[in-house]
Amino acid sequence: MRKPLQSLASTACIAMLPLIAMPNAQAKQQCSAAMPSNPNGQWWSYRLIDGRKCWYAGKPMLSKSLLEWPKAASAESGSGKFGDVLTAKPSEPSDAQAVALKDADTFEARWRDRISICRACN
Repeated sequence: MRKPLQSLASTACIAMLPLIAMPNAQAKQQCSAAMPSNPNGQWWSYRLIDGRKCWYAGKPMLSKSLLEWPKAASAESGSGKFGDVLTAKPSEPSDAQAVALKDADTFEARWRDRISICRACN
């Protein structure tokens, strides 16, 4: 009688382990700015997050919602060093302005200048 009860209890404990470990599997992984030079046998992949490569230990295509930059790194990106360039929104194409070329900047004007220089050399 005692043996089946112990077996049932241990089976129940083993069955509960994945349920207990599940929240940890959904925890966010910290991004690294670069892959380590010595990966120690781990598989490293990256996803583009906030315009930068977010390196993480694991297989490719991990959901972006499970990745995050460390708090210190996200605070640095707002300091104006590199983050402003990477996170800047692209300009609106309709806001572009055409630049009118001056007469000296046209192809014909440059070609005439080049020919006159070459004729002077001969």
